[in-house]
Amino acid sequence: MSLEEVWGVTASSLDRARTCIEHSAWEDALAALADADLGPGSESEALELRALAEYGRGRFEAAVTAWEDLHALSIGAGDRRGAARAAAMVATYLMMDTGLMAAVRGWLRRAERLVDGDSGASARALIAMTRAYERFVCGDLASARTAAASAVELGEELGVDAAVVIGRVAAARVTILDGDVQAGLDELDDIATLLMSGSVDALTTGMMYCELICAAQGLAMYGRASEWTELMERWRPGRAPGGINGRCRVHRAELLRMSGPCEAAEAEALAACAALRPWMRREFGWPLTELGTIRLRKGDLDGAEEAFRAAHDHAWSPQPGWALLHLERGDIATAVALIDDAVERPADVPWKERPPHGELRLAPLLDAQAEIAAAVGDAEGVARAARRLREIADTYGSGELEAMAHCAEARAALASGATEEVVVHGTASVTRWAALAAPYELGTARLLLGAAHRSAGNPAAARMEWTAARTAFLDFGARRRADEAQDLLDRLGARPEEGAPPVRASASFVRYGDLRCISFDGLPTEMTDLKGFRYVERLVCAPDREFLALDLVAAEHGGGQRAPGPSPVPGADDGLQMTEGADAPLPLIDDQARDAYRRRLAEIEEEIEDAERHHDLGRQELAQHDREFLIAELERAVGLVGRRRTVPGSAERARTSVTRAIRYAIRRLGQRQPALAAHLDRCVVTGTYCSYRPDPLVEVSWTTSTRPQEAIPP
Repeated sequence: MSLEEVWGVTASSLDRARTCIEHSAWEDALAALADADLGPGSESEALELRALAEYGRGRFEAAVTAWEDLHALSIGAGDRRGAARAAAMVATYLMMDTGLMAAVRGWLRRAERLVDGDSGASARALIAMTRAYERFVCGDLASARTAAASAVELGEELGVDAAVVIGRVAAARVTILDGDVQAGLDELDDIATLLMSGSVDALTTGMMYCELICAAQGLAMYGRASEWTELMERWRPGRAPGGINGRCRVHRAELLRMSGPCEAAEAEALAACAALRPWMRREFGWPLTELGTIRLRKGDLDGAEEAFRAAHDHAWSPQPGWALLHLERGDIATAVALIDDAVERPADVPWKERPPHGELRLAPLLDAQAEIAAAVGDAEGVARAARRLREIADTYGSGELEAMAHCAEARAALASGATEEVVVHGTASVTRWAALAAPYELGTARLLLGAAHRSAGNPAAARMEWTAARTAFLDFGARRRADEAQDLLDRLGARPEEGAPPVRASASFVRYGDLRCISFDGLPTEMTDLKGFRYVERLVCAPDREFLALDLVAAEHGGGQRAPGPSPVPGADDGLQMTEGADAPLPLIDDQARDAYRRRLAEIEEEIEDAERHHDLGRQELAQHDREFLIAELERAVGLVGRRRTVPGSAERARTSVTRAIRYAIRRLGQRQPALAAHLDRCVVTGTYCSYRPDPLVEVSWTTSTRPQEAIPP
């Protein structure tokens, strides 16, 4: 049935808009509202419908502005209940998408004043619902538990279904953090069944699916997170409003970060960033950190740094990835300092996507601390991290946390020379990660187990584990870690004796029009020329030289290289380019969002003044953090002289397209010339900067040229 048939010929513009919203036809709803001839008393309904439609199509600030306008209209009309409901909805939307708790608390106080003494106001359920999450993300679990129970009770009494569902989810998440994991998960399973029934509105459904997955991710229960993500993905198409699609993409990226392949995980994380960037949200650091972690595993250290720095710019902690990046680059002292500080003083960020408080949030930090301490030979540091991680695993009891704890305990045993314990814990970790289909973690555990076998004088067993580790890393797409495993195998006996000359080989890489003639060690092959081959040709002609991906793209399109001078910093404002289409710069925020930032800033100033009057130092400190974040956002987006800043348009696209083109060409080459493809796979580095780093064990003499197609030899 078409929407026109659903509307009916006599339907009013408001009826049409309401029907469009029910069918997630956001643009049609706004068009109907634009045509509406609003009579007395209909302005309020039109504003509410506008708020829902604007949010649905992804214009967060326009949605909040509509709720604010409805609040002002209701105040002017003397409608205290309507004004309270609108104020509670502003607080709810700010809670969902900004992380600015000071502004949330300010709007909740307005709503509370308006319903004071009015036991029948539906806004009371909305206030309790939002208060539950505000307290939860600020770490006040006792108050969150009380507010959640109130939201459920008031929601049932006053007929506010969203308050019942959201209150139940908040209560379940508090129950989990209290240590009663199974009870909390059972409640979340019941809620997942309710969401599947279709009886809950779209916005609440999308947000609560996200909350269920975040709860599972916080427990490192990736199997359960995968099940709930599949439910969300089946529900999402054509229904999800606003930023829900982007949130779902982050969850898929998180799962692909565990299962691989790495390229697919990165693509999903970039798509999530593109979907979520238009929203005014501190939580934008969430997909950025995920992207950085994926790139770190992939071995793209420059790309990881860009993403982690951008996350930090958005007041989001990039740990433990930031510390592990320094470890990967060999800056071990900095890595130790960073991870020790992160464990000692974990980020106090009001986030829903991670456990906001308690020992559970330390699990990934302690896992990284054990790895970094092992790298510097700090046996006591490894043991300390392993003990704390074991306590967390015993408390929360997920198989993934168990695997993580066994891996840390294997590191501690290896550092102390307890070889038999390494084998015990390493085997347990391998078994669990294999069952969880997590190839990167499995490869890491196999490296440790192989080291234990080597220490015990069993090189054959060590070789088996390291060979399996290399395969796991290659399956995932972590080429740097695969090379690490190969290096261990070489040292075990495959490497030529010290001082032995390298193996010599010759390669011919000649282009005849759209045909590429390739030979390696006398074996000739003809293939269709690919863009990736042309990039590779430039790299092998200048061994060890780093080419900016932008330069490779420019040369391929006939633009030559950039003028000499310092390279521009890719994504100077965001660390990323997440827009599609032309290269024209885009404003970081539009005029409406900028004005909204300033309104939020005024609300936060009110919160600070209120906290000062009540001598509430904790609330005052949190509000100051929000104020600093907003001022930094305005400075980033507007600049010191009021000029709007923009996001550069091509650096990230160049990095991604060059990497994909090269890796695709090498895979195709592997079907004809597996030895040459394996050599290029090891030696060609891709990312923001690309290079060919010759293998010290295989000296290849390259012949490259471009000739007319008619010159192809017979």
